[in-house]
Amino acid sequence: MYCLVLYGLTVLSMIAIVFGLIHWLPYGGVQLAATGAILFVTCWLANTFFSKLFHAATNTESFYITALILFFILAPITNLTDVWVTIAAGVIAMASKYLLAIDKKHIFNPAAIAVFLIGLFGFGNAIWWAGSAELLFVFTILGLLVVRKLRRFYLLFAFLVTAVITICLVNLGNGLAIQDSFVQAFISWPLIFFGTIMLTEPETTPPRKKLYIIYGALVGIVFGLQFHIGPLYASPAFALVVGNLFSYIVSPKKKLLLHLKEMKQLSPTLYEFIFRKNTSFAFLPGQYLEWTLPHTGVDLRGNRRYFTIASSPTEADIKLGVKIDPDHSSSFKKALLALKPEGKMIGAQLSGDFVLPKDEKQKLVFIAGGIGITPFRSIIQSFLDSGKGRDVVLFYACTQADEFIYKDIFARAAEQFGLKVVYVLTHPENAPKDWQGECGRLTPEVVQKYVPDVKERRYYLSGPNTMVEAYKQLLIHMGVSRSQIVTDYFPGY
Repeated sequence: MYCLVLYGLTVLSMIAIVFGLIHWLPYGGVQLAATGAILFVTCWLANTFFSKLFHAATNTESFYITALILFFILAPITNLTDVWVTIAAGVIAMASKYLLAIDKKHIFNPAAIAVFLIGLFGFGNAIWWAGSAELLFVFTILGLLVVRKLRRFYLLFAFLVTAVITICLVNLGNGLAIQDSFVQAFISWPLIFFGTIMLTEPETTPPRKKLYIIYGALVGIVFGLQFHIGPLYASPAFALVVGNLFSYIVSPKKKLLLHLKEMKQLSPTLYEFIFRKNTSFAFLPGQYLEWTLPHTGVDLRGNRRYFTIASSPTEADIKLGVKIDPDHSSSFKKALLALKPEGKMIGAQLSGDFVLPKDEKQKLVFIAGGIGITPFRSIIQSFLDSGKGRDVVLFYACTQADEFIYKDIFARAAEQFGLKVVYVLTHPENAPKDWQGECGRLTPEVVQKYVPDVKERRYYLSGPNTMVEAYKQLLIHMGVSRSQIVTDYFPGY
């Protein structure tokens, strides 16, 4: 996701510079290029300085993305004052990640707080030219790709609806017709750029779907207001700052500094990493974290990933299950595999709605593909530790018989509360002679065989996207309501 934003904004900045050179924008291409260069150098130097000052690990894409966002917000430089304001915005943005942070968790979107503060002190050169009609089409394409990758359509929809309604109502009070306000909202306001690129930043958004709908609606309302009270005035930056404060209040407050305790190879390509945490940490079984692993030689995929927490909240350590092919892996996974005992990793941005229903009598079906078993390991271990099991059928699919992991936990759960486990080899040719599970992909007949009350259960699907989508459609074809299907998704792997 971060790479998509980085490369997308880079391409769009180049397009904007070309548009400026051929006079398709009201800003010169040379001005735009100079502004971009100043922001890039400023953000790089400032981020390097503050990371060393605070001995903090940095995310490789972070300062690039912030510089590019500021590029599309600030007015292109035309004089020496503009240069200093542009430099100040870059420094403030980078500093905010370290100075406006509690327990190493930054509170505000860096670009938004920088633009808000320079405006508050009277240097308001933020014109949000990304909202220009000339760039609307290309920003819509990139923005929708980002929202699709993050699966944050509910957030975007809540923001757009409330922002447009607020804009129309305010303009109606000023004598502008509703239909004119609606068109103006999209071609004169940075709705798409703001709503898809800035509003969706994972580190400053709430962790659950219901909360980010509220978050989107709140930001949308403030976004559409028009007021000016002393140095404070309505702006997209102010709207996002308000939203970030709400998000911080309702979100986990800490970043975890994790130290590797032990690594276990569970299969030829599956590994379990066990970390000691530096502080208490509450989460729900099935949720995920953003994991940052500082290392040298970072490749284009960056040094951040999203992984489900494989351990239960009842366990003392944090466990991470990862599939790694040592010969065909990213620099992140190679560095993870090479991590020594006491090696450090950072966990942040707890999120996810792949959690159990509150009704303990609700019958459940878990469907896991490959390493997608990790959230179910967390959930089932929590059943064992709490002594409160549920009526669960687990379908666990892999391509090879030696890829099935955590079988001891599932066996104990079968004895303790009657967990029914169905092992499925998706490639029948790989089945050993003594194989007693199912072969091939799940079919309605196989599901019905183990789940005769198919329409009465709630289904949880976790694994590769293609598998999850295929089995989701299978269940819908069998008459299962969409509202009874929960899918595990996190923005990156």
